[in-house]
Amino acid sequence: MNNINEKYDAVGDNHIGTSAETPLRADAFDKSDDQKIEEISFHFKKIMEVLGLDLTDDSLSGTPHRVGKMYVKEIFSGLDPKNKAKMSIFDNKYEYSKMLIESDITFNSSCEHHFLPIVGKAHIAYISSGKVIGLSKLNRIVQYYGRRPQVQERMTMQIFNELKNALQTDDVIVVVEAEHLCVSSRGVNDKSSKTTTIEYGGKFTDKDTQNNFFKML
Repeated sequence: MNNINEKYDAVGDNHIGTSAETPLRADAFDKSDDQKIEEISFHFKKIMEVLGLDLTDDSLSGTPHRVGKMYVKEIFSGLDPKNKAKMSIFDNKYEYSKMLIESDITFNSSCEHHFLPIVGKAHIAYISSGKVIGLSKLNRIVQYYGRRPQVQERMTMQIFNELKNALQTDDVIVVVEAEHLCVSSRGVNDKSSKTTTIEYGGKFTDKDTQNNFFKML
């Protein structure tokens, strides 16, 4: 048992991911949101009781339900494909051929190892190959993939792949900068460090194009 616990701790403390896709069971969406909220509420109540909290207190009595609703409807809502925003893709009729950048897209996510917040910003650019995307959809893509248990490297790749497929081009770059509360509020308790990840393709493999992107940021 100790060896198993040591393995779990090592994976979590080293932020090791296992897949480029979010690990989901085949029956992940068989239950309704209301069923999931009810079951999470039941189990979270048990966690609170194990911790010794008095759930007859007015301040705590509704916490299990609030947590269940928050998990399903808010912070993990990006797990469910029905919550994915419809992509607004248009023809590039004005023939804008330079990079388009949207920077400082804020997001909140959750570390899948400790279920603690990841708080950060994403910076996105693409060069149109004939298609453009509605600006607000860039924010919604980031938020959709953020609202699930995540590893930052995976989130960066998921945003990149989504944009690449939607825009039908490899000329995309995604940079994600974030603070992980599993680092700042536990473990090493480092309050100042940030993690940066990057994924890019096409014309952004050219160093001059890449440098222009960072200069504009």
